Amino acid sequence: MAPTKAPENAPEHCPGTESEQAGKSSACDGCPNQQVCSTAPKGPDPDLPLIYDRMGTVKHKILVLSGKGGVGKSSFTTQLSFALSHDEETQVGVMDIDICGPSIPKMFGLDGEQIHSSNSGWSPVYVTDNLGVMSIGFILQEADDAIIWRGPKKNGLIKQFLKDVDWGDLDYLVIDTPPGTSDEHLSVVQYLKESGITGAILITTPQEVALQDVRKEIDFCRKVKIPIIGVVENMAGFVCPGCKGESVIFAPTTGGARKMAQDTNVRFLGSIPLDPRIGKSCDQGLSFLEEYPDSPATKAYQDIISEIRKVLPQ
Repeated sequence: MAPTKAPENAPEHCPGTESEQAGKSSACDGCPNQQVCSTAPKGPDPDLPLIYDRMGTVKHKILVLSGKGGVGKSSFTTQLSFALSHDEETQVGVMDIDICGPSIPKMFGLDGEQIHSSNSGWSPVYVTDNLGVMSIGFILQEADDAIIWRGPKKNGLIKQFLKDVDWGDLDYLVIDTPPGTSDEHLSVVQYLKESGITGAILITTPQEVALQDVRKEIDFCRKVKIPIIGVVENMAGFVCPGCKGESVIFAPTTGGARKMAQDTNVRFLGSIPLDPRIGKSCDQGLSFLEEYPDSPATKAYQDIISEIRKVLPQ
C-alpha cells in the first residue's frame, strides 16, 4: 500500500499521517509530529460519509483560529454569531471544540443547559430560534469539572458533534477552537475534508508575542489547505466608555496585524478596540452589538462582519 500524505518536516520514510502506523513506526522516532500523528484519526473512517451527509445542509463552515490563547477567539465567535443571527431568516450554529476550556455556553447565557436527544440526533441548545450551540460544557455534571482527556477521546467528541448533532439547514456553522495546531484542529480538518471548510478567521492581538503564534496558524492553514478568510486584530487600543477616548494597551511593536497580514499575503479584516463592556456582555451572555450600538468597538465589529460577508461565496 502506498504511503499516505506526509508533513513537509517528516522523516524520509514517514508512513503518512493517515496510516495506521502514523506516530508508531520506528521511522517516526524523533519526528516533531510523532505525538500528534499517533493520536489523530487514521485510515478510511466509516463515519466520514455520515458527517458528509449531516454537513450537506450547512452552507458555510467557518473556523475561528489563533495560535495564541487569550486573544479573544471565543468572544469573537460569540459576537459574530449574534450578529449573523440578527437576521431572523439566517440560520446559525456554533460548535465549540475547545474541549478543555469550553467558554461558549457562558458567553451565550446558556449556563446549566443540557443536551437533549431525539431520533434525529442530539439537539443543539438554542439561544434564539435561529441560533443553536453545541459544547462539551452542556455535558459536564459540574461547570468546574476539569476535562482531562487525551487526543482520541477529544477526537471522538468532535466527531459526534459533526455526525450526531441535528444541525438542520444552516447558513453558517461557526466553529470555535482552542489555541494552537493540535488534535482538535487536525480532527476537524480531516472530518470536514469531504464536505469542505469555507475558511478560517484568524484572531490576534497587536503585540509580537501573539503575532508570532498566529504566523504559525497561517502556516498550518496553508499546509492543510484551509482557505484563510482573513485576520482580525482584537484588543487594538482601549476605548473609554465615558469619553470614548482611545489608548494603546498592547503596543504593535512590529507593525501589528495589518503589517503581518501584508507580509504573509493574508486579507486584513480590521481592528477591534478593547471596550470593557465586551467582557461584561460575554459574562452576561448578551450581544455586545445590540447592548452598546454606539461603541467604537461595535462599529469595528460591523465593518469586519461586512468584510467577511463580502469574502464568502454566495
